[in-house]
Amino acid sequence: MITVIIAGGSGTRLWPLSTSDYPKHLLKLTGERTLLQSAFDRAKEVGDTVYVVTEAGHAHHVKDQLDQLPEENFLIEPGRRGTGNCIVFALDIISRRHDRDEPIAFVHSDHNIRDVEGYARSLNLAADASSKSNKVTLIGIEPTFPSVGFGYIERDAEVGETDAFAIQSFKEKPDFETAKGYVHAGNYLWNCGYFVGSVNTFLSEIQRVSPTLQASFDTLSGVDEPLGQVYNEAYLSLADLVIDYELAEKSDNLAVVPATFDWMDIGSFKDLHEANESDEAGNFFKGKAIYDDELQNVYIQNEEEKPVVVIGLDNIVVINTPNGILVARKDLSQKVKDAVAKIKNDQAK
Repeated sequence: MITVIIAGGSGTRLWPLSTSDYPKHLLKLTGERTLLQSAFDRAKEVGDTVYVVTEAGHAHHVKDQLDQLPEENFLIEPGRRGTGNCIVFALDIISRRHDRDEPIAFVHSDHNIRDVEGYARSLNLAADASSKSNKVTLIGIEPTFPSVGFGYIERDAEVGETDAFAIQSFKEKPDFETAKGYVHAGNYLWNCGYFVGSVNTFLSEIQRVSPTLQASFDTLSGVDEPLGQVYNEAYLSLADLVIDYELAEKSDNLAVVPATFDWMDIGSFKDLHEANESDEAGNFFKGKAIYDDELQNVYIQNEEEKPVVVIGLDNIVVINTPNGILVARKDLSQKVKDAVAKIKNDQAK
């Protein structure tokens, strides 16, 4: 089985830790390994062959962190063209190098997962289901609360002699009341964005439902010499395409395997706090020169030598780095992205 790690994105909701030059998957957020390195460690438990797709601007950082991965297994996008083209890019390269019936798992680099054995088992179950049913197969996460930040998969009947279910529909990020209904219904799963199938399975479905993705594949596969200048120019000519819109939502022939592992998409400081062990007061501190008094449910990280003093606060995140300082209510930390956009706008003036 082949695993492709998608290592892109900017992670602006975790500013000033994560920046456009050094996004969150390159950071040590939950331990001694970065999110990217942890994703690579998990991928090696799934199968022997691992590829990483990343954008040219971050490629040198990605290679530094995964120095044991062969050079030819880094697939460098000359520019971002969306998750749809990212997957098509990998499918083209893999189709030139491997058996087109070998299963491929597309996973993300910025998720926090502790149960590596369960992770590998779930992906291999998805690969088996895809091979038996000739369906692109997703991984769905059992929802633990009515999240408005995730997409949902409505599962249907079981697929033959497999551990997968047919997919009835996809639901985009719902409002809170709708999300509560999904959780109570019991047949909805969070969509974590993992896709499993062989080159032939993916291309069969792409040809059936997505002329735009098919055109992207035809453009890339029509270049004799992959990964060279002509290939890069061809890639940059592609429109920005998102795999969820171009394949998942258009197809009526997909399957989903419910995950048997823990999963967290660290998309905010609230998530980051929950992913780390707190003290009895619910506080988590990282870094030097942190001085606290009468705090509850607080996340503090100091990346500099200067003292950071926080007194008498609750439900707060405090981040000090050379890139900037953030002080926010944890339940409003999703608004960090808006603040970063304002900063970029002011800096561009």
